[in-house]
Amino acid sequence: MNRLCNSLLRTASTMSLCLTLAPFLAQAQDLLNPLIVTATRTEEEDEVPYTVEKISKELLRQQARRTLPEALQFTPGVLVQKTAHGHGSPFIRGFTGRQNLLLVDGVRMNNSIWRSGPVQYWNTVDALALDSLELVKSQGSVIYGSDAIGGTLNAMTKSSQFMTQEQGQLFAHGSAFYEYRSNGEGSHTGRLENSIGVGGEYGLHVGLTQRDFGDIRDSAVGRMRGTGYDESSFDIRFDALLSPGMTLTLASQYVDQNNISRWHRTLQNPGWSHDGSIAAPGSWVANNYDQERSLTYLRLEQDIAEQSSWLKKWTATLSYQTTADSEMQDRRNSPTAAYTSSRFLRYQNAYVDTYGFDITLVSELGRGEMVYGLDFYHDDVNSDAQRNSGAGLVNHPSSRPVADDANYDLVGVFANYTWTPAERWELSAGSRFTYAESSWGAYRPPSAPADLSGEGSWTDFSSSLRASYELQENWLAYFSASQSFRAPNLADLTGSGTTSSGLSTAGSPDIEPEKFLTLELGTRGQILEKVQVQTALFHTFSTDGAISSYAVGTDTFTVNGDDSSLYGVEAEMIWELDEHWTARGFVAWQEGKNNVQERTPDPERWIPRMLPFTGSAALRYTAADDLWWIEGRLTGAVTADRVHPQDQLNDNQRIPTNGTPSYLVPAIYAGYRISENFDVNLGLENLTDTDYRIHGSGQNETGFNAIVGLRATW
Repeated sequence: MNRLCNSLLRTASTMSLCLTLAPFLAQAQDLLNPLIVTATRTEEEDEVPYTVEKISKELLRQQARRTLPEALQFTPGVLVQKTAHGHGSPFIRGFTGRQNLLLVDGVRMNNSIWRSGPVQYWNTVDALALDSLELVKSQGSVIYGSDAIGGTLNAMTKSSQFMTQEQGQLFAHGSAFYEYRSNGEGSHTGRLENSIGVGGEYGLHVGLTQRDFGDIRDSAVGRMRGTGYDESSFDIRFDALLSPGMTLTLASQYVDQNNISRWHRTLQNPGWSHDGSIAAPGSWVANNYDQERSLTYLRLEQDIAEQSSWLKKWTATLSYQTTADSEMQDRRNSPTAAYTSSRFLRYQNAYVDTYGFDITLVSELGRGEMVYGLDFYHDDVNSDAQRNSGAGLVNHPSSRPVADDANYDLVGVFANYTWTPAERWELSAGSRFTYAESSWGAYRPPSAPADLSGEGSWTDFSSSLRASYELQENWLAYFSASQSFRAPNLADLTGSGTTSSGLSTAGSPDIEPEKFLTLELGTRGQILEKVQVQTALFHTFSTDGAISSYAVGTDTFTVNGDDSSLYGVEAEMIWELDEHWTARGFVAWQEGKNNVQERTPDPERWIPRMLPFTGSAALRYTAADDLWWIEGRLTGAVTADRVHPQDQLNDNQRIPTNGTPSYLVPAIYAGYRISENFDVNLGLENLTDTDYRIHGSGQNETGFNAIVGLRATW
């Protein structure tokens, strides 16, 4: 208890500093009245007792965000780590990968092959196909189940918006978009989209995106050869009004990415030195990824207007997803060297078919509202691996990324009740029961002579309690205590991967679920006539969390950690100086340690890749006629030196000695509407051509980069 009190006092003092600085800093959104679906599975406005960030498609385009992970770069409490230029795994309140939950239109993206640490799958969602992003931090597992620990991000896709068109009239509208980036050997992005339908009856939206990214460069390393890649994506969505209040949606999307290099491991990485901090060069010939992902879903939803009905709304969704994940590692230290047992060539392939179903019901009950339902996801998984250790390419079962011929089921039943016991007060309480089950037919742990089969099952009961109080009109304070958990997946149980130091690691069939408790205190509102503020103080405790690796002889296995905690503070503000000028900003900070008893010496260490004290500041001018705007932005972070020496040594290609250096980077963005149907956006990023790296990333960020985006609409 003393430890908790001391942690909260330290964090509270940091929050005071944040509130002092916030009026001079910047973030870009309306904090007061976001229409949020993700937090409660039903549309709610600003009363929700959560820390919520909503990012619109206009903001994504105006600030030239390249990928879905990069769309979160100006969000407090989020560290956007990029192992590769084509990968990105946001750390949300200290958690990443499979400890955050990614949704597309409410459909769960996380599947059973997501490994520990940063994962690349967030970048397989096309940011240009999105209408908005909703990030709910520290939501807990009641609403969406396993993995919702640091945050739940719902990527909402574009549609025809047929309900906003003139009733009964045929409509057709669309756009063509092209973007050029000077840093990246001239990188090109193009998107074409079109919608047709009849207003108020039905609509069809189709989009196609093509990307060709070249190798990026900065002032210290120069050209980072191999960081370029190409991507193709396609999305289609049909919406129709079947009857008053009832809507059908049928949507499908596909993304294909080729030849994404984990540059930091390769000989193309010469190393990096900055102010006495040194990142090691790469040592492998190549480490490349190819990725394909598809999602198709059918949804029915209905709002029921009858006052006497016990059911006010229901939504049912059937979904089918595919994932094809392929990795090549050429571990030779020279393209002309011979393959050996330690300098081998390896291919790993995993294929996942995911079937999903969920139903959500909303009923009025007494003075409140009940949201309840169930969800089910089933993975069919196949995998294979080949290795050349000097005798040619042969099957290598112990290198499979996960077990072959495997299945994974995740079933949940939940209910959350929100009511108003007194004026200005709102309380919310919920619970979820989860059952997870896995079986596998072919798992080859290190040194085993033959494949093994196995199975396992786990149950969990998670709850949450939230309260909010309206301090005054447009000013809300809230508190929450939410449990979350992560059921072991196939990567935990049967995975074969590579640690940050390049060693091979294997899963363990006796892994137990990770369990977490997050306490949060926050406020959101309008404190002055033209000043909006959102602040949050949080502390997350884990049991059997922080899953890490330990060695037994020459083999490395996965184990559960113990007694871990992480706390932090976030503050953001929007200040409308007058009708033309707006200042926006945020600051954020985190601290935490984990304790893994099997790890000796020093079982207690800093949690890897914690967000250092970070802030961003922007000042925007909008012309009186709204034809043009211009925004200047500063983004920076202090040195990320809370790293245990052994962890730094194990990951020295990504994390420099003495930690990742501090940085302060300026940028300018602007837009001009040339005509009603044509506009242009400009970006000048890293104006000082600073060489810098986001903590934990595998390559430096781009040096000076000029961006031109052109859009024609019809």
